[in-house]
Amino acid sequence: MIVEDTVDFHLRSTLFTMRRMYNLIAQKNGITQGIGYALINIDKEGIPATKIAPLMGMTSSSLSRLLKIMEDDGLVYRKPDKEDKRVVRIFLTIKGNNLRKKVEEVVLDFNDKLFKKLELKDLQAFERVNNVIKEQAKLEINEYKNIVSHHS
Repeated sequence: MIVEDTVDFHLRSTLFTMRRMYNLIAQKNGITQGIGYALINIDKEGIPATKIAPLMGMTSSSLSRLLKIMEDDGLVYRKPDKEDKRVVRIFLTIKGNNLRKKVEEVVLDFNDKLFKKLELKDLQAFERVNNVIKEQAKLEINEYKNIVSHHS
């Protein structure tokens, strides 16, 4: 097997390169790439804390640590849901919202640069391929979970 010919190799190398890029930009703004990604996932209506972890591919304990850091830095605050008091929603502070705008600008600027180099059909094909990869990975996860649960 030639590693460079695998889908995994290309996805990982692209992802790691983008992470390095976003981490450098985030550091310039005094945050981490993880904080930046969390900021763009929290809108004006807030978001239940339990919904952020799956969006970011994080465990709930990792997310709890990240939210604590963000709260300590004055970027977010927690508030019980109006309808279900058991649910805690995460909201951006003014400082968090201002930083979110900067993060969005960085992401949109990067996308604009890419879109100038790609045709619409390339982007549509990229999206289709990514969806196939994601769906296959979900099938593998479920299959693995079934194997593990049968051996428990």
